[in-house]
Amino acid sequence: MEHRFWVSVGLLIARVGAAGLLIYGHGWKKMADFSQIATTFPDPLGLGAPTSLALAVFAEVVCAVAVLVGLATRVAAIPIVFMLLVAAFKVHAADPWPQKEFALIYAVPFLALIFTGPGRFSLDTIVWPKLKT
Repeated sequence: MEHRFWVSVGLLIARVGAAGLLIYGHGWKKMADFSQIATTFPDPLGLGAPTSLALAVFAEVVCAVAVLVGLATRVAAIPIVFMLLVAAFKVHAADPWPQKEFALIYAVPFLALIFTGPGRFSLDTIVWPKLKT
């Protein structure tokens, strides 16, 4: 019982920390400056710069907020991990390792949350109480 409590505390810290930093450091600025950067944003998947920016904002704000509060955590973490891997290996493909490393370090806690779930201190435990988190 006590072990599960502390595991859930650790998962809460990971969720709030990683998602909060992603929103604050990256997503919020992209969302606020959307119209100014929409035409110059990288287009690594060939979808068009505005669409690529919209997908990045979706991952870095919408999905990150869901992870932060622990709502559909496993599902919400998937677009974040995908976006960060695209940033590391497509957008920064020609850049030195430190440029790639930054996105990969961000991806690790979200990847872990896909496998672990959000822990008991999450909205998932309220919305889906019978689901193992």
